[in-house]
Parts: sequence; C-alpha cells; structure tokens
Amino acid sequence: MRERKLSEQELVRREKALNLKKLGYDPFGSKYERKDFATDVKNKYKDVDHDEFENMTDTAKVAGRIMFIRKMGKASFFTIKDKTGSIQIYISINDVGEDSYSLFKSADIGDIVGVFGKVMKTRTGEVTIKCLEYTPLVKALRPLPEKFHGLTDVEERYRRRYVDLIMNDDSRHVAFLRPKIIRSIQNFLDNKGFVEVETPVLSTLLTGASARPFITHHNCQDLDMYLRIALELPLKRLLVGGMEKVYEIGRTFRNEGMDPKHNPEFTLMEVYEAYSDLEGMMDLTEEMFLNIAQNVIGKTDYHWCNYDINLKEPFKRISMVDAIKEKTGIDFKKEISLDEALELAREHNIEVAEHEKTVGHIINLFFEKYVEETLIQPTFLYGHPIEISPLTKKNKEDPRFVDRFELFIGGREFANAYTELNDPVDQLERFEEQLKEKDLGNDEANDIDMDFIEALEYGMPPAGGVGYGIDRLVMFFTEQESIRDVILFPTMKPIDKN
Repeated sequence: MRERKLSEQELVRREKALNLKKLGYDPFGSKYERKDFATDVKNKYKDVDHDEFENMTDTAKVAGRIMFIRKMGKASFFTIKDKTGSIQIYISINDVGEDSYSLFKSADIGDIVGVFGKVMKTRTGEVTIKCLEYTPLVKALRPLPEKFHGLTDVEERYRRRYVDLIMNDDSRHVAFLRPKIIRSIQNFLDNKGFVEVETPVLSTLLTGASARPFITHHNCQDLDMYLRIALELPLKRLLVGGMEKVYEIGRTFRNEGMDPKHNPEFTLMEVYEAYSDLEGMMDLTEEMFLNIAQNVIGKTDYHWCNYDINLKEPFKRISMVDAIKEKTGIDFKKEISLDEALELAREHNIEVAEHEKTVGHIINLFFEKYVEETLIQPTFLYGHPIEISPLTKKNKEDPRFVDRFELFIGGREFANAYTELNDPVDQLERFEEQLKEKDLGNDEANDIDMDFIEALEYGMPPAGGVGYGIDRLVMFFTEQESIRDVILFPTMKPIDKN
C-alpha cells in the first residue's frame, strides 16, 4: 500500500500537535470533568432576558468538537458540538489570559476542547458561554469537509459514517433515535410478560426462512456452518421447554443482494407466545406500532417513500386471494389445477421457475406482481399458500392455505407472522417437501431439522409467532428511504487504496 501524501492543512495540523506537546499538553487528550451538555444549557436559559444575566453568576462546563470559529483580535467566538447539539462560546484574552488565548488561536475546526465559563446571552438573543477556562483536548489531524457541503457523496457518507455523524445532524438524529425505538419495543414486550433471550448465531442446518446463507468454517470441529438466516426454531424450542412468551432481537445474515431495502447483515426480531394465534399476533403488532408512534416519535402520521401513512386508523386485514381478486378479477379461492394456474400465469406474463410449478407458488407470484406494491396504508395480508409457508399451521377451513400474515406499509413488508405449526408429523412432511424443492434448484429451501421434530414430539403448546425487520421498522419511523441510513455501518464494497 502506497504511503498517502499529506495535504498542506494536514502538515500544519501535525505541526500544531507537536507544539502542544512542547507546551505540556497531550494532543490526544485525557480525562475532562464535563458537567453540562450544550442543548441542556441552551434550553435552561433560552427564556431568560439578556439583561437578567448581569446579576447572574451561573456557570457551565462543556466539552465538544469545534465546528465554527470567528477569530478576531483580543476576543473571538466559536461553536462546539457535543452529542446533544451545538453552543456558542465567547473567548477573550481579558478573561482567559494571554497563554490560553494563544492556545485557542492555534485551534482548528474539528479539534475537541473543554470550556468552563459563565452563561450569558448575546444581544441577538443567543445563549452563549463566556469562557473562563479553555482546555485543548484532542487535535484533529484531518480537516472536516466544508461546512455547507459535508459528505455529498452518498457512498462516502456510509463508508465514513464517523464524518457523516459529525457533519450531518439528520444522521445523528437517526443514530440516537434507533436505540430509543428498540428500547421502547423491549419495554413494551417486557411489560406484557415476554422474556428476551439469546440463541445461536451459528448452525449446522439451514432452517427458519427461505434465504441463501453465509457459510463459515469451525476449525476445531472441522465443520462448515451457516450464519443464521432466522431465529425461529430455537425460540420455538423454548416454548416446548415452558418459557411460553419469548422474543429475541439479533443480527441475522442472508447472502443476497443489496438495495435500498436490503442489507446482507440486518437486525431481526422474532416474538413467540404460547396459547396465542394469528389474530393475537395482529393485535400485538398493531399495538406495538402505535406505542412506538405515540411514545417515542410523538406522532401517528408519517410521510415515507412519497406516501402519507396513518397509524391511528385500524390496520386493514385482507386475505391474499381476496387482494388478488380485487386487482385482477381472478378468484384463487376456487379449486384450480396446476395446468390452469400455469395458463393464467402465461396469460399474465408471469414467469414460473421449475421449483415454483405449484398452484400455491403461482398464487404468490400473482400477489407479488399485482398487489404487493399497492398496499400503502398498514395492511395485514393473510392466508398464504401452504407451499410457501413450510413452518405454518394449515387453515382449518381450507388446508391449501395456512394461518399466516404479512404486514405491509408503503408497499413493503414489515412483519411476517404465523399460527405456529406444532404437529411433528405434519412438520416433517413439510421439511421433506422442502428437500424436493432443493433438488429442483431452490437454493433457499430448508434442511430437515430432526432435533426440532423431536422437540415437537414432546409437545409444543399452540402458539402465535411474528418476525419483524427492525431496520425497516426504524426506516419508517425515522422517515428514511434507504436501509443504509438506519444502519450505522452498512455492508460496503471495499475500495482499492493502492
């Protein structure tokens, strides 16, 4: 790798770092007893009149990154930013002395400093700290991007997220809001008696979803293993064990394409409740979304992907075949042969792969082409064909379909839920059907998990289960259109720096 040529600015900053050392300061910092945050100080004094500060002696001690400097003669203004926001600092040679003022005048935008001083307000009404003690903490050896441009290259924003967070307040807002959303979900479920658990990331079997896996190697066991594509089967084993109400929020991996809706490494949450069913999971999901909207974001109306979406209205509930009939006039509720289904597909220019040559797969292909992107307001789409739902209980009235729903908002899937299959005989037959699909070329088909079958033979209570893509959920509540805007470090192709 070739040595990078330093710019003139970088050379000057390195010289300043050496000068700090000569003056007895560590240019890369030591502990600083910060007592206040920028936004807290501004909020506390925003309604205090300018003249009232004359008789006040209130002080603040803050630390942060210099984002703006207006150097003058013997007095200057600068702005520092901490995790809460920015605050203006006034510094004068008369207040801090010649040595400290000289230190300040050698500072650059991007440096991290500590400031202790008296709270005041300028005549323009801006809450400001009048610096009494100035402490250089960290010398930034690289200049920040220009203030008004930042990282304009979107790829660079994702690749150098640390700079994006410094320059882009919207990115900071999303970064801090995401954990609040996740914490609210945890509190919501905990208050309903659910228990958060952890299950293995590595597995010797491909199970729990239809997806292509990442494969790794266990050196000690000399064994190829998969990074998990779902959380389902371990959690259902816990239902067998009597834990009854469990959930997990965890990293999951699918070796598939990347686009604004998908990242190969993503956060999935799955929830399972003994003695519940599909309706119970619908109610739980609707309540959880409304809880996040009201208690974290503070609104129920959202503008996302060019759509105005309302969470206050009851979520629509419609079967897959009824939704297809609304759009195409084709009634798949009626008994239909495979040949008839294939002919309908040909008439509607739907390509059917070899492993998709079943009526159920063709129904799903019709849904994907004619319905999915039209489900804008929150909609529970239920009644999936059995062929595409190998882990779901059959519908009692029509065993061609299963008790499953997907939640769609803005034409995108947000949740996938089942009345869970707990019949070990039926489950084994479904696994065996999956193997047949694998032989026909479906590289997303599941393996047979005989240990899971054994667990079911001990008896799993009737249950409902639901999975949520946390990243997409955060995208919606923060009104971001790309998954990369809600993942701090999305998967990126490395750049060649040689």
